[in-house]
Amino acid sequence: MIAFLLALAMVFVPLDDRPVTYQLPLMLGRIAGQPIVAPPRPLLGRYLHFGQPDAIIRWLNADAPRTDRYVLSSDMLAYGGLVASRVPGVTYDDAYFRLRELDTLRQRSPRAWIGTFGTVMRLAPTGVPAIGDAASFFAAYPIWEYLQEYANLHDPPSTEEAARAQVLAQKIGPMALNGYLQARARNYAIDHLLIGMTASGSIDRLVLGQDDAKPYGLHVPELAALEVYARQMQTGTRVSIQPGADELGMALVAQGLARAGRWTPHVAVAYSRPDGASYQDPLEFAPIGVTIKSLIALCGAVRDDDHPDFTLVVRVPSNGEALDAQLLANLKQEAGAGKSIAFADLSFEQNYEEQGAFAQQLLQSGVASGLDAYSSWNTAANTIGTALAEAIAANAGRRSHTYDRLAHETFTFMRFVDDVDFHVKVRPDLNAWLGGQDVDDHTYLLPDVAAQSAARNRDLLWSDAQQTLQQLYPNLHIAAMNITLPWDRTFETQLDVSLAPNLP
Repeated sequence: MIAFLLALAMVFVPLDDRPVTYQLPLMLGRIAGQPIVAPPRPLLGRYLHFGQPDAIIRWLNADAPRTDRYVLSSDMLAYGGLVASRVPGVTYDDAYFRLRELDTLRQRSPRAWIGTFGTVMRLAPTGVPAIGDAASFFAAYPIWEYLQEYANLHDPPSTEEAARAQVLAQKIGPMALNGYLQARARNYAIDHLLIGMTASGSIDRLVLGQDDAKPYGLHVPELAALEVYARQMQTGTRVSIQPGADELGMALVAQGLARAGRWTPHVAVAYSRPDGASYQDPLEFAPIGVTIKSLIALCGAVRDDDHPDFTLVVRVPSNGEALDAQLLANLKQEAGAGKSIAFADLSFEQNYEEQGAFAQQLLQSGVASGLDAYSSWNTAANTIGTALAEAIAANAGRRSHTYDRLAHETFTFMRFVDDVDFHVKVRPDLNAWLGGQDVDDHTYLLPDVAAQSAARNRDLLWSDAQQTLQQLYPNLHIAAMNITLPWDRTFETQLDVSLAPNLP
């Protein structure tokens, strides 16, 4: 039976086409030796050009393989992706009827496990300058800045905020403000719908991730109301509302990989400081202890500090030299004993240099090559979710004897190059270089500037990547590597890598 289950491909509809949301979840399948099938990439759109939900639904109905496991982005199916979910345009009715196709999927595959992930709209839409194709994008600068400040006020505004709220509303203008509020209302109604579909059985596991947001703002009453509705519908553990967005697909894919082998991962958690669980990401509404608990459950795992399959080690910011030295020694001992470790470094949230320095210690000491996962990017939930997913994929593959070591090493290598080499060294260089060209906004680059930036990124990152690989896996070499700025901005890079063993 298990061999039969492993032969089935998991079907995955990503949040969008970025590396973290599309490329990395597919790579998890290769690590575990389990195929994952996604829609053709052109259907996913690219940045300000949204995905094609209706075409993806046709693909699900006609071309996707029949399987026992589905992981589906409701934002892609309803709106055309994450960026599309933040703007007006798609009506509630359109989104409603698209998502009702999950009822059809359930009827066609009554025994399949259907995991679905959506987002609670963040406080600001996607910010871009009013240039080139972006000039007509919803709430381009400077309106975006006013909207962001407006949405970050308390709801309703406090006495001290009331006058500023009126000024901001005037600067935003009634059309943009009403469009923003209508998009929030639409998304809330769709999240409400998804909870109901989970209660009725069309969805087996639903997670609604709160996209970047502080502990206060317009999202707070939405979260409270959705949680109340989930309790009323008696969804229990089948619905969770938690911080994060980009990592949710990876977490559900990890659960799908574990389910194939009928395995419940047991995860221990260790912090670099005794008070580590209380640290809070400034872009999340809960301390990381809450985030970690939610992500472990979302991955289909349970916390077990006594008899774990692997340990999630979390380095929080401002650790200090003494604690870092102890942390490195503990990691070296555990990895040397052959224990499975997923390492998540959150120090980048306060200081990229601190993150980079500790990553170099991991590489130089040889500890890095013994880790089952490494991650340090964007938010606490993103970092921790990536590390958990990679470790689960590796352990799932070992348990089923389908583990692909080279795919695993490629994934870890890409994380060090992306999270450390790019964000700590190359991205600051790119931004400084762009500033010298009088380009101060790096969220959307015009074609000629984007081409020059991509070339500079490629030249710088190639050299750093080769050095990192020599430290990480000296027995491997880069057979091929393509480096791009996939969304013509400096926020992320994409690596398409083929590693190969050195010849004797």
